Amino acid sequence: MSALAGLWRQDGAPGADADCARMLTAQAVYGPHAQSQWAGSEVAIGRRLFRRLPEDHHDLGVIALGDGGRMVADTRLDNRPELERTLGLEPGRALGMADASILAAAWSRWGEACFDQLVGDYAMAVWDAPRRRLVLARDPFGHRPLHFHHARGLAAFASMPRGLHTLAEIPISPDETRLAAFLALRPEEGPGSFFEGVERVEPGGLVVIDRHGWTARRHYAPRIRHLRLSGPAEYAEALRERLDTAVAAQLRGAGPDVATHLSSGWDSAAVAATAARLMGPRDGRVVAFTSAPRAGYDGVAPMGRHGDESLAAADVVALYPNMDHVVIRGDSRSPLEDLDRDMAFCGRPVLNPCNHVWFNDINRVAQARGLSVLLTGDFGNLGLTDEGLDALPDLAAAGDWPRWSLLARAAARSGAARWRGILAASFEGALPPALSAALRRAFGRPAANSPPPPRPGETRADRRLAALTRMDLSLYTKGALARFGVDVRDPLTDRRLIEFCLSVPIEHLTADGRIKGLARRALADRLPLSILDARTRGYQAVDWHEGLGADRTTVAREVERLAALPAAARLLDIERLRDLANRWPEGGWERDEVLDAYRVTLLRALAVGRFLTHTLRAND
Repeated sequence: MSALAGLWRQDGAPGADADCARMLTAQAVYGPHAQSQWAGSEVAIGRRLFRRLPEDHHDLGVIALGDGGRMVADTRLDNRPELERTLGLEPGRALGMADASILAAAWSRWGEACFDQLVGDYAMAVWDAPRRRLVLARDPFGHRPLHFHHARGLAAFASMPRGLHTLAEIPISPDETRLAAFLALRPEEGPGSFFEGVERVEPGGLVVIDRHGWTARRHYAPRIRHLRLSGPAEYAEALRERLDTAVAAQLRGAGPDVATHLSSGWDSAAVAATAARLMGPRDGRVVAFTSAPRAGYDGVAPMGRHGDESLAAADVVALYPNMDHVVIRGDSRSPLEDLDRDMAFCGRPVLNPCNHVWFNDINRVAQARGLSVLLTGDFGNLGLTDEGLDALPDLAAAGDWPRWSLLARAAARSGAARWRGILAASFEGALPPALSAALRRAFGRPAANSPPPPRPGETRADRRLAALTRMDLSLYTKGALARFGVDVRDPLTDRRLIEFCLSVPIEHLTADGRIKGLARRALADRLPLSILDARTRGYQAVDWHEGLGADRTTVAREVERLAALPAAARLLDIERLRDLANRWPEGGWERDEVLDAYRVTLLRALAVGRFLTHTLRAND
């Protein structure tokens, strides 16, 4: 990984080289191993390197392009061998090239069309000297962050907001509009960041900055094909092949052992099991981490969930002699304890403080064991284990009633959605807003796990992309790398895997009349029935309330401190927070209304409050 920085003094003001050096120094924790910088008369760009791939020892830093331009990139290319062949690179030469150099070769060959050829994670910046412009881009699902600023004769970019904040023209100021959307659980849409004057390149986005301003567009559109394989077995085998390819690509640089998350769900279990199968022939080991409640915890999990995932996870481990199981049990630590450190490293408010407790604990143990790569399966339900429910409105609009009926009956039979939710998801987007609102008043809201109503003109691919990029998690993974030296990767967002799943006909996704029928067929060779047949889903950090309850004094003090902060008083319902702090439940922590009030409303408000306090204090 790398931390990028650069600026263009369009007004001709001196000092670009020194400014860029300060921007890089501010991001040194994200790239402690090497620094490279180049400067022209008005432009300076650079990168700091965090070595996590074998080829990183050949990283050139700022790469000179043949037209006089320069490039810096933060990247891991998962289809590197294919790119080397397509670019005609001789094997001997390719061995001495870092991934950033491969990306530069692709840019030089294809320009903006190069992104169609790339699989993997990347953020890149190009000083296009002949056309006097900066070009910034991120990978389709936004695994590497990239931010920018353009105003009053200054264009600048940096991986992390702190890089931009070294410039006098960009004071540290919270963006209250973005924070309000965050509090309301709205998707992170648009280029805005959590700081005023700091924009983000959106996932799958391309930003071009010239003397007239900046423009942005999405460079990524999924390649959806009309698959016509010979039968269910062939679809299952094709899905297995793409899973194997995705995991194998992201094992690069892990060394002899790799860490994985392992819950009781299909997705993380599929990643861990696949990694074990791939690493076995080379005597590699998988260290599988499972978060579990403290020993002796006897609290109730929410309906349809189970709180201790370690037993089912152990059934996966038992299948693989090269898999070690490490259960990280809760120690009743307050979710407030890590907020400041998480925010300092991630540069944004914490999305779910409860989950950050066990996430940080796993990263801490992985670091102590010398593990540098940790695989997750966070987005499997949007690809590998796709239920297909977001196809309901498309099938209804097309009048494809046989396939609509097949999917709807499978969803209802499996309990994935109620008929009310199925009908709403299928038809609500086509109804006039007034009629849609009337039906909601008459019949109530659809089940929480039902797909949201589509927007007019949306396709299934549009909805899938929106779900994959709903929250920009790249700052969290950068923070984990800086704080623990652990490179967190999700093979289930491999674009080849996602695009294959979007291309599978619905009747094959629902193989055997079951939701996730195709995934079940594909994973039957590597997961135990205790995982595949589970009737409840895991619930991480089920004992979260114990640590928070023991920290009630801090909660009350935080609320009062926020009451005296004008920005917090504008954004937060202080009286509601006071009421929650003073009327602590005696039990019922599994009930939806209690979870919504304390795990979501209260904790997210406190996370935003800490962010405001830290941000506003920075300019004192």
